[in-house]
Amino acid sequence: MQEKILLKWATQKQLTVPTLLLQHYAEMGLKENELIALLQVQTYIEAGNQFPTPDLISERMTLTASECAELLGRLVRRGFLALERKSDEQGIVYECYSLEPLWIKLIELLKGETLRAREEDRHEQEGQLFKRFEEEFGRPLSPIEAETLSMWLDEDRHSPTLIVAALREAVVSGKVNFRYIDRILFEWKRNGVTSLEQAKLHGEKFRKYNQVKKQEKPRAGADSYPGFSWLEQR
Repeated sequence: MQEKILLKWATQKQLTVPTLLLQHYAEMGLKENELIALLQVQTYIEAGNQFPTPDLISERMTLTASECAELLGRLVRRGFLALERKSDEQGIVYECYSLEPLWIKLIELLKGETLRAREEDRHEQEGQLFKRFEEEFGRPLSPIEAETLSMWLDEDRHSPTLIVAALREAVVSGKVNFRYIDRILFEWKRNGVTSLEQAKLHGEKFRKYNQVKKQEKPRAGADSYPGFSWLEQR
């Protein structure tokens, strides 16, 4: 007898419930009894009954048939459950439930959370970027400087990492000013530099080129040997 019970249990179809649904159903505006009702509908659909009645749902819940009818109607009106009309091969029209709206709402919620997380991360990076500039300049940024920095991010689409690299180049060159940094970023963009490694290689390339040019010139006074300058590159 016990073996038959275990065999029946083992051969039963398993209902797969996404963990994400269990984690976020409250954020979606679902109550526990509404979630259970939707899962009961899913169970019936997977068993071949695409339009379980309120009576059938009630048999598996602690709600009456009329309460289940009201609950299912509310889920349809709120866009968690869809009532569709289909036709079979003989052209007979029948009604069925679809849980597609539920999954769409879950996907939209997760997409929104991802976008919010990215936005928060972006704001944090920008805050750190402004702080880094103020540290290197040794003073608060002027309104025009702050606006320029925002333009590099929003209009020119330079990454915070690349802007910091340009700032570092300016510091190494001893020319910590926005015009110089803007020229560096302009040159990088023109040459397709999008990563820190590319920026490093590009800087080394120009320094070597500049060093060769120095060596080719006849020896003169120290004033006739200008240092490397991004502003002079064409």
